[in-house]
Amino acid sequence: MQSHQRAGLKGLPSDARPREKLLARGPAALGDAELLALLLRTGMAGKHVLQLAQELLDTFGGIAGLLATDVAALKAIKGLGPAKQAEIAAVMEIARRALAQPLQQRALLNDPQDATDFLRLQLGDRPHEVFALLLLDSQHRLITFEELFRGTVNQASVYPREVVLRALHHQAAAVVLAHNHPSGLAEPSAADVALTRNLIDALALVGVRVLDHIVVTRARTASLAQLGLL
Repeated sequence: MQSHQRAGLKGLPSDARPREKLLARGPAALGDAELLALLLRTGMAGKHVLQLAQELLDTFGGIAGLLATDVAALKAIKGLGPAKQAEIAAVMEIARRALAQPLQQRALLNDPQDATDFLRLQLGDRPHEVFALLLLDSQHRLITFEELFRGTVNQASVYPREVVLRALHHQAAAVVLAHNHPSGLAEPSAADVALTRNLIDALALVGVRVLDHIVVTRARTASLAQLGLL
């Protein structure tokens, strides 16, 4: 029992406990590991909750990486039972929905930074290449975000027919294409440009406009529209 208490937040001096620190000084005063420790509440035998929180951040590449993870990845972490997995997944989903909400409430073109921030957090930390769509209504507000294809670190196989079907399914008037470069280099390749033009042609046949294709890394994004490559 004594070692279990030491593994949790109650084992800390009162002025070092994240909850008391947050209530006294506000959430901005806490580090990432302290905020995550509040969710976890307890560690495990031989491992304090703050240590467990830091290990989670190190494993997934920080808060942004944790945002992009899923329950299956959390299940692989020793010391995270079903309750902790569910709590973390729920909080991360709330954060993702909060990021998406501005895109649903106003036209995407009014503030393109909202889209790039959203996409960087969704895709920037992925270790493999992912192709995704922002599907938009006639006012260019977000209908939904969908990941369609996953590939190796170097390439993703993208099928224009499937992209068209998803746009029709959601009755989208326009789309923003997006994919990540796990290499960390945001510059679009010749293959990226060729794919974009193929998708523009395919979607035009059903009256859906491609507004942009955004290449994402952890730190940067590149817009083919802004580069004049559409």
